[in-house]
Amino acid sequence: MLKLDFHPSGRHFLQIPGPSPVPDRILRAMSLPTIDHRGPEFGALGLELLAKVKKVFKTEHPVIIYPASGTGAWEAALANTMSPGDQVLMFETGHFATLWQKMALRLSLVPEFIGLPGYEGWRQGVQADMIQERLNNDPEHAIKAVCVVHNETSTGVTSDIAAVRRAIDATGHPALLIVDTISGLASADYRHDEWGVDVTVSGSQKGLMLPPGISFNALSPKAIEVSQHAKLPRSFWAWDEILEANQRGYWPYTPSTNLLYGLNEALDMLLDEGIDHVLARHQRWAAGVRTAVEAWGLEVQCQDPALYSPVLTGVVMPEGVDADEIRKIIYERFDLSLGMGLGKAKGKMFRIGHLGDCNDLTLIATLGGCEAGMKLAGVNLQGSGVTAALDYFANNPLSTGTSER
Repeated sequence: MLKLDFHPSGRHFLQIPGPSPVPDRILRAMSLPTIDHRGPEFGALGLELLAKVKKVFKTEHPVIIYPASGTGAWEAALANTMSPGDQVLMFETGHFATLWQKMALRLSLVPEFIGLPGYEGWRQGVQADMIQERLNNDPEHAIKAVCVVHNETSTGVTSDIAAVRRAIDATGHPALLIVDTISGLASADYRHDEWGVDVTVSGSQKGLMLPPGISFNALSPKAIEVSQHAKLPRSFWAWDEILEANQRGYWPYTPSTNLLYGLNEALDMLLDEGIDHVLARHQRWAAGVRTAVEAWGLEVQCQDPALYSPVLTGVVMPEGVDADEIRKIIYERFDLSLGMGLGKAKGKMFRIGHLGDCNDLTLIATLGGCEAGMKLAGVNLQGSGVTAALDYFANNPLSTGTSER
């Protein structure tokens, strides 16, 4: 039997854009003894965390919690609102938008996939004007939903969801707005109610700092109403039974009890710090990392500065340099994991995650590993990104709220 003996000293640097490192405080909460998921103690826990999670989504309406990955929450969003053969308008911003479109096909929906052409289209965000134009050309309202990705994990582009809502409203079209913020929640600004989102999809393993295994659907009253008439088959994913059980703090099936302990702790950490402060430190970390990329003389994958992601930065390699070979060197020499380029971006770039349980020195070490690895690979760098980031962090401290962890 193959034995894995690679256990270098020190802590591994997990700097992919999720799963993100899990804080010890959350790991300790998850290690508590499992309780009866039908007992009164669990019901009290359920009611408490269901109330708290609404604050992170910035909604007053129900948030469904599934013992599943974000992919499960994708399916739940579609299965609860659509009927076989329904048309959905989906916008291509990267690899995860593409996977969601493929899922729609497998669910017997008719997705229309629009977007900017080629690899360069993966360096931009959702184009609200294209959505508006398409809906204007749907006078029969055959399109039942518009599905977009908020923070495209494969590219480091954060799209303007409020602009998409305005585009839909400008047409008077009744299509639902369904948004994936699996990597954006608790790291990038997101406002379910204010932006008029009908279903928000998210997951536990990014800004919420948990292991994979929990996912979410945040609902609007309109989405709940539509779900009562939707015809796609669903049982495990069905909102109605979950909403009924949630009124008492329970689930209609066995929930992931110990992950819910961790979720409750994560919500306390975020809310005690203050969501605005959490978002501000992510913006600051992202700006520091981009300062390093600029000092190296390299390009950021996202080409629109207004849409730079606070969650991750895609670093584009010079022509002829295989980004995956760079990642391999960095991993083997410095025990540092970076995100790979996916789909159309494969081999062209690597991704640095700067989210969740992180701090300035974590990122300085990460940038040091990237810089050393690129030098070992013979990449010609214009200057030191590490020095540039150090200067940025020193000269741009967070001025309010609690200190960074």
